[in-house]
Amino acid sequence: MRDFTLEMYGLLLAAVKKAGYACISYEQFVSRGQKGRTYILRHDVDNLPLNSLATARIEAREGMQGTYYFRIVAQSFNPEVIVSIAELGHEIGYHYEDLSLCHGDFDKAYDQFQKNLERLRVYFPVKTICMHGSPLSRWDNRLLWDKYDYKKSGILAEPYFDTDFSKVFYLTDTGRTWDGSEYSVRDKVNSPFQISIRSTRDLIQKINSDLLPSQVMQNIHPQRWTNELLPWTKELLFQNAKNIIKGVVSRMNK
Repeated sequence: MRDFTLEMYGLLLAAVKKAGYACISYEQFVSRGQKGRTYILRHDVDNLPLNSLATARIEAREGMQGTYYFRIVAQSFNPEVIVSIAELGHEIGYHYEDLSLCHGDFDKAYDQFQKNLERLRVYFPVKTICMHGSPLSRWDNRLLWDKYDYKKSGILAEPYFDTDFSKVFYLTDTGRTWDGSEYSVRDKVNSPFQISIRSTRDLIQKINSDLLPSQVMQNIHPQRWTNELLPWTKELLFQNAKNIIKGVVSRMNK
């Protein structure tokens, strides 16, 4: 079976459920005090929002809830999809990139952040946000909070600031791989966990063998998860080319 298909994602969720994890949204994780055997389902909706609706439906069928972070740009922001995902019981959050879009103008970026947040709140009472990596921008969007405070906008948490990654194992498909730290410019955390995962099937085997910690944050980009061969191949080729560029940028940043 090909990796990064909806079929494979369904097998992954089945393994997580069988292992006894509570699959929850990030807002639920923050609100319940970050305790217990939990598996946070986080999704960065960078592109192709209909793909996110597909993963949201699979999760809902399994009785799971997750968080879907939507960008404000046209290739992500889709009110109909946002409402449909929310109706399935999932959390909607803002995948902010205002500092990079405003080319480092902090005041303009904060004003735009607030406007975009309210635009998203028309469809869902957003309580958590998460930065978009903007790998080709010189600006790390998280720097906005060196000057401003997102909690003054009614935000409970931002994963990169409000999660104890010494206790929560962070797992991401950035770079279309589970071991893609060399291709990640900003989607990284400081973690004591040294768990190498070669593929989704390998991840499933490790879950079945109880080799993951009791708390996990899984971040996927639903744009790359599809059963359709042509879009799947297109994403594979595009991501391989993108990884070359991101690898260079990541090494330069070091």
